[in-house]
Formats: sequence, structure tokens, C-alpha cells
Amino acid sequence: MKETAQDIFAKDARDYLPVFNRYRIVLDHGEGVYVYDNTGKKYIDFLGGIAVNVLGHAYQPLVDAVSEQAGKLIHCSNLYYTQAQADAASKLVKLSGLGKAFFGNSGAEANEGAIKIARKFAHGIHPDKSQIITAWDSFHGRTIATLTATGQPKYQEGFGPLPEGFDYVPYNDPEELEKRMSDKTCAVMLETIQGEGGVHPPKEGYLEKVRALCDKYHALLIFDEIQAGIGRSGKFFAYEKYGVKPDIVTLAKGLAGGVPIGAFIVTDEVAKAFHAGDHGTTFGGNPLACAAANVVLDTIPKAEFLERVEDVGAYFRRKLEALQEKYPSLITEIRGTGLMLGAQLTKPGRDIVNEVLEKGAIINCTAGTVLRFIPPLIITKEHVDEVTGILDTVLPKYAD
Repeated sequence: MKETAQDIFAKDARDYLPVFNRYRIVLDHGEGVYVYDNTGKKYIDFLGGIAVNVLGHAYQPLVDAVSEQAGKLIHCSNLYYTQAQADAASKLVKLSGLGKAFFGNSGAEANEGAIKIARKFAHGIHPDKSQIITAWDSFHGRTIATLTATGQPKYQEGFGPLPEGFDYVPYNDPEELEKRMSDKTCAVMLETIQGEGGVHPPKEGYLEKVRALCDKYHALLIFDEIQAGIGRSGKFFAYEKYGVKPDIVTLAKGLAGGVPIGAFIVTDEVAKAFHAGDHGTTFGGNPLACAAANVVLDTIPKAEFLERVEDVGAYFRRKLEALQEKYPSLITEIRGTGLMLGAQLTKPGRDIVNEVLEKGAIINCTAGTVLRFIPPLIITKEHVDEVTGILDTVLPKYAD
């Protein structure tokens, strides 16, 4: 018997750890860029599972690959080889131009692995070379190490003592970064485009300067592309857009189109730091997740797919800028690139998100005052018109 939304809310309140500030709808199924709640109401999805559902919902080739793989082998552990994993790793290495890939189950695991291998690599240079520098307003995960790497104290409160060896600098400020660096710096870890912190892309020349500083101090450059990667910027890796190559890059979210997976990819030189037993995972890189990842890796890197992301993203940005011109007291800036865009507000955005949801569109507010748009990468200009049209009916109430 199908339960009502109220039944499910009550069950959740009774049995589920209350760590999510959820919206009061129960999603039931999806198709393309739309999802439906358990009453049948339709919503256009411009959050995409938080940048996860890159190919939309119920994408048939993905459904077929997962179904076929589930009928053959879901899990076998990493004590054995599978073609699905070998194929996915090979594709990531080729796309990145780096040397070796490793699969986990999430973005936090990918970043944990990146931190571990960076520390192990640096330890081989000198035991005191352990400092990892990240940016204020960054977000790298919720495990203890990645929580410490996250430059937002609000997420760290009550979880101390935190691991040692992490320092923070302002994003987009190479001068402050250099002041904190020394021969003891192990790595600089940055989101190529900050996501949870409010959609902040790098300023022109910033990443090049970071790369040069890492080279100067023999430190590794880690790019966290968990949100900005997998084609979201209009390039498969966002760092391609800025012409800077890292020593380590991390991925997750959209990598398997909705099936849990994470990955970190390293240069051949960095890879030498790890030996059998230095790292591992039970479920990471299982054949089911890798079968899904292979569909994504065979689809999104195609030139015509990425060109369309850039084209639709540029159109979306223009539509958001038109709203900024119309409501200048409410929207002060449009930031981002490709289909990773943010509208900076002069007031909290949660109520706007709720009203937009009532009108049939799913968007998100991050950093308190930034409307964030990270939709499936298959959206069209008509979908953009639908969402911006809904916004245009809601925003007048909040503009002064």
C-alpha cells in the first residue's frame, strides 16, 4: 500500500537521524529533467541531485547498463579484476592525462584518498612535509579529515580535536597563499570552482599562480572537482578551462549518473607513493557502479555534448543576468560557468527556494544567500526559460 507524504514524514521523524533540513515533498520517480512526487505533481529539476544526475532521470542507456550488470555481478571485492572497473579507470586516465585512478564510494572518500596519498608522497621527501593548505569557504566532505580540510568552521564545531596539519587561506588570493607556504607544505587542495561556498570561480591567472607556487615548494596541487567536474563547466575537467593541470584530481557526484562512486586520479610519480595495503575499499569500484560510470564516460566527453553544455550554460547566464537587471536590489551578481551558476542575493534565499518549489521547480540555496543552479547537463534552452519564468513570478515579492 502506498503511503501518504504525511505517513512518510512521520516515519522519517521517528526513525531517521535528523541531519538534513529537508523540503516537504516525497519524490517518487523521474524522467529526463523532471521528477514527480508521490501525489503525481511534476517538478523541473535544476538541482540534479546536487550535481549528480548529469544525464537526467531514467536515462535509458544508464538504466540498461545498471540492469544488465546487476543481472551478472553487483559486487566481488577488489581482490579480483572486473572489466567494468578496468574500462572506467582507463577512460579516466586518458581523459585526465594523469597516471593512475582509484575508485571509492563518495566524494569524501575520494578526497580522503587524495589527502592520504599526498601525505605519503610528501613523507618520502621529508617526514615534516605534512602541511595541507585549503581555502576558506571550501567544502571537501564530512569525514573527520575532509571536514578539517573544509574551510568553514560552522561544519567543524563540536567535532574536535581535528587532525593537525591543515591551514586555510582566502580563495583567489595567491599572495596570502605564498605567505603560508614553505618547504613543509605537502599540498594545496582547492575546488577548481567553489560550490557549497557560493559558486566562486577562479580569477584570471589565479590557478596558474597556485601551480607555480606548488612547483616552487615541491608541493602537490590537488583539484577537488567533485562538483565542478564531469562536464559541468563545459569541459570534462574544469581545470581544462583554465589551462592548469593538477597532480591529483578528485571526482564523484555525476561520475556514475546517480550510482554512488568517487575517484581520485594521480600522476604516475605520485602513484609510486602507494603500495599494496596502503589504501583500500570494500565497495569502491564495484562492477555495478563502474558499469554506470562507463555510460557517463562514453557520453559526456563527446565534443558535441560539451559544446551544448557551454551553449545552454551561456544562455542560462544571460537569462539570470536579465533577472539581475530587473531586480537589482535583490540580485547583485551572477557567478559561475557552464551549468554551474549562482545568483548572489542581498537576503537569505531559503524562502525563495520554497516558493519556487511550490510552483514546480527544484533549485537550491547555498551559503545562505546564493541561489545555486546545477541541473542535469541535458537541459535545453526551453527548460531554462521554464525555470527563469518561474523565478520571475517569485522574485518581485522579495525585491525591495
